[in-house]
Amino acid sequence: MKELVYQITNPMGVHARPCALLAQCCVDFKSIVTVSANGKTADGRNVLELLNLRAAAGDTLILQVNGEDEEQATEAVRRVIERELKETLSGDTPMPYGSNKDNKEKSLLKIAFFGTKDYDRIFFSELAREKGSGTYNSDIQYFTSSLGLETVHLAAGFDAVCVFVNDDVSRRVVERLKECGVRLILLRCSGFNNVDLEAAKDCGITVLRVPVYSPYAVAEYAMAILQEANRRLHKAYHKIKDNNFALSGLLGLDLHNKVAGIVGTGKIGICMAQLCKGYGMTVLGWDAYPNEELVKEELLEYVDKEELFRRSDLISLHAPLFPETYHIVNERSIASMKDTAMLVNTARGALIDTEALIASLKKGKFHAVALDVYEGEDENVYTDRSDQIITDDITARLLMFPQVVVSSHQAFFTREAMQAIAVVTMENARNFNEGNAFGKAEVKI
Repeated sequence: MKELVYQITNPMGVHARPCALLAQCCVDFKSIVTVSANGKTADGRNVLELLNLRAAAGDTLILQVNGEDEEQATEAVRRVIERELKETLSGDTPMPYGSNKDNKEKSLLKIAFFGTKDYDRIFFSELAREKGSGTYNSDIQYFTSSLGLETVHLAAGFDAVCVFVNDDVSRRVVERLKECGVRLILLRCSGFNNVDLEAAKDCGITVLRVPVYSPYAVAEYAMAILQEANRRLHKAYHKIKDNNFALSGLLGLDLHNKVAGIVGTGKIGICMAQLCKGYGMTVLGWDAYPNEELVKEELLEYVDKEELFRRSDLISLHAPLFPETYHIVNERSIASMKDTAMLVNTARGALIDTEALIASLKKGKFHAVALDVYEGEDENVYTDRSDQIITDDITARLLMFPQVVVSSHQAFFTREAMQAIAVVTMENARNFNEGNAFGKAEVKI
């Protein structure tokens, strides 16, 4: 076990931003990092627990690192403290509110947060609670409605808007945002296909995203929902609730010794490939920009799209939505697939031509289809319609097939991912407000 000890002399104590950066660092390692102060202990990976320490000036901060990669974890934690947390832990006095080292006025960044859910506030409100130098220095106003032409007026007087995958950030909305004085669009997601980037450029509005939050969350969910569809767990659950213990209609397929096709081999695709490998599957991959290191590691073999669709028993979609990938699963590619193929999509709905998919399902194609995203989902996503009739034609038709499982764009939804989304989004806001580099977070045409 390794141990780091620091005396806190900064009047602000260990506030929200240092806690956020420390938590994000600890998440990257297998070793367990425990942080103690003032007689309380927190999991280093959990920003809310770190905040609950209430580590104040005069307290001693003790970090203990224990695990198979504790050397690397300890060094990483030390680097974060020395690089990012120095002002809070070393005793440097924070500068007065509204000033920085160059004596340049640093104003409060006002953010209009659209499509707010209770779980959004859990992290964002905590991270934005302090104002002034060294903090995120942001003021967030939450709106439950999504951003669109009918609601864009709510952004008047704000510097930035914070939006999600189901918000409308089309040209007309972007132009209205400019009229409202908005200079920054904060995406609390990695995808940006709902943003008119040309309009944002024309209007001089910066667009920042969360490049990576938790690839494990999405890949693990993809395998989970795929197995639900494969083993008919959704049907089994309801049968048992009705005291029906018969196995009819529940027959599944082994994944062992089958072929998995991973479309898109970025961070999420790699995680999914590793899961498939763990099941004993042969893994094929396709990507517009192949990562040859994955071949050297013998994780997968790259093939062209046609071969992947033809050979795979399981096809998992993890590609971004670009013109080249729009309807990558279409009538032609579906026709080349095995009749017993399993298809899972946790990326973007428009990767699949839904009409072609439904037509093939009517003909008995596919052993299992698992959709966390699909074309036409926008009006349903994150909305409680339990007291309404399903009027969306696509949703209703998908739900009538026994081998199809549909969920509500929730593959990302883990505590670790929500924490990462909040931290990176607030870092993006701070970088914009202070004129720092954006790195991979900036979305450009």
